[in-house]
Amino acid sequence: MVQKSLIYAFVSRGEVVLAEYTEFSGNFNSIAFQCLQKLPASNNKFTYNCDGHTFNYLVDNGYTYCVVAEESVGRQIPIAFLERVKDDFMSKYGSVKAATSAANSLNKEFGPKLKEHMQYCIDHPEEISKIAKVKAQVSEVKGVMMENIEKVLDRGEKIEILVDKTESLHHQAQDFRNSGTKIRRKMWLQNMKIKLIVLGILFALILIIVLSICHGFNCAKSN
Repeated sequence: MVQKSLIYAFVSRGEVVLAEYTEFSGNFNSIAFQCLQKLPASNNKFTYNCDGHTFNYLVDNGYTYCVVAEESVGRQIPIAFLERVKDDFMSKYGSVKAATSAANSLNKEFGPKLKEHMQYCIDHPEEISKIAKVKAQVSEVKGVMMENIEKVLDRGEKIEILVDKTESLHHQAQDFRNSGTKIRRKMWLQNMKIKLIVLGILFALILIIVLSICHGFNCAKSN
């Protein structure tokens, strides 16, 4: 299992997510997509902070590579991850398949690759650091735009890592079942009351009929 330091990643063409991967549950994917919709179109790296997590993006020629990470992991590993994913993705799909693929159609093929790159970057921090230093020496270092995610989104939204939304659905379903059981029990009691009343009425009618017959028989006998 990938350690929690890298939480969620995706590759998109514009706002169309082609492949994504995570082993965790929470609302980070919806927040990441909201940030994607507000990214500048220019080629660059962008990092947004929120609740002790970073949302890191690499925009390159119409494609966006994203990874959500714990803030404590720093920027070096997430940025290195994005560059590895970009190189791998373009080498596999180029500009033809990537340009024509439908939303989430590359999940099965490239989702495991996202996991693999996550694990590699987590397991080799020293190598990632050395590569980053070499790149900084031989090429111009592009600035990374950093903003608080609350400035990017229209509304502030807290990140809920490992808060499974199915848990709330489970509670709702349980409450529904409990309510259904109470309603069924109430209906059963009402039906039983109606049946008892009907039986009581029938018993009273039978008793009246029997008494009438007995009274008539006694009267005839006395005559």
